[in-house]
Amino acid sequence: MGVELPTTEFSDIPDELAMELEAHAHDGAEGHGAMVQLLDEDGRFRRDSKLAESIKGLSEDSLQGMYRQMAMIRRFDTEATALQRQGQLALWVPLRGQEAAQIGSGAATQAQDYVFPTYREHGVALTRGVDLAELLRLFRGLSNGGWDPRATGFHLYTLVLAAQTPHAVGYAMGMQRDQARAAARGEEAGDPGAVVAYFGDGASSEGDVHESMVFAASFKAPVVFFCQNNQWAISVPAEVQSRIPLFNRAKGYGFPGVRVDGNDVLAVYAVTQWALERARAGKGPVLIEAYTYRQGAHTTADDPTKYRLSDEEQSWLAKDPLARFEKHLRAEGIADEAFFEQVAADGDALATKARADILEFTAPVLADAFANVYAEPHPLVEQELAWHRDYEAGFADAAAEATREGGR
Repeated sequence: MGVELPTTEFSDIPDELAMELEAHAHDGAEGHGAMVQLLDEDGRFRRDSKLAESIKGLSEDSLQGMYRQMAMIRRFDTEATALQRQGQLALWVPLRGQEAAQIGSGAATQAQDYVFPTYREHGVALTRGVDLAELLRLFRGLSNGGWDPRATGFHLYTLVLAAQTPHAVGYAMGMQRDQARAAARGEEAGDPGAVVAYFGDGASSEGDVHESMVFAASFKAPVVFFCQNNQWAISVPAEVQSRIPLFNRAKGYGFPGVRVDGNDVLAVYAVTQWALERARAGKGPVLIEAYTYRQGAHTTADDPTKYRLSDEEQSWLAKDPLARFEKHLRAEGIADEAFFEQVAADGDALATKARADILEFTAPVLADAFANVYAEPHPLVEQELAWHRDYEAGFADAAAEATREGGR
């Protein structure tokens, strides 16, 4: 621990936003390098920043909406954790502490964009209109996904570490070629879209991420790599994953990398919006490192007290993204006590609905799983299905015999 990470120069970003980023770089108190920030830890807005211009278009309703989504997904996350502890979910992957990184980046996407998540992007799912009940269905083991990615622009969760990043680049290259083909034919292709590939600091060490960035850079694919550096890859600290700040890795591939305060929802929104606009304009990929913290366990199967200290946890609680944004909204007169009370009540209602959804779920028929192995009927699968039905029928025969014996 305690490794001092070098800073970066924003002049390395070959873009019109370089001057704005340089003007607003913030040297972290712990020596973690330059970091884009619009709200300090007390929620004070940095009005002198040129980057502040990029969020002037956000109305008070939009700002309230961001807070509402952050608060709602935290309450949902808390309820889902409780449901797992009570045996209603097989597993849950908490996001507590990462709400600003997820809501801020998700809010910056547009309808034509497409998102490839890992397994923790519940907040992004909310911004894309995914029914949160489908997340519960997945973690209860009743579904392989549940929602329709084509309707939401939000891909199914990927539990295999970093496997979604090559898919994201391939999808982005497909979007790129669709636009080029339509232009060559003089056809209307609609507004160009971009892809966001989410992954964590631990996944950044996987070869899939390296290969994805090579392809993205070579073909100038319209993809934004969004790394949520929550400091811990399960029990491995971030400084073991990389001896330099993760966003600096982008230099090796020839495209911009930016570190943003991942607990500052406005800064995350501004940087992600810029990166997506750049990608849609055909200027290629960007790597965003959202510097944040996982307040709880990696999953409900994890015990973080085994590998990190309470002093570290307490220091990050002071940077809590929800509390920071609430202070800002109150100080600016954007939201009053009645608003926060209503959000809390709505969060409780969402939690109540989540619990009711769980109890109403019906278990799938195991025999139906045989139909999902191949697209067409297969004789071996049919043979195995017949064996399964005979096996289940044996239990029914045994039960009937026991009933008869009991009646004698």
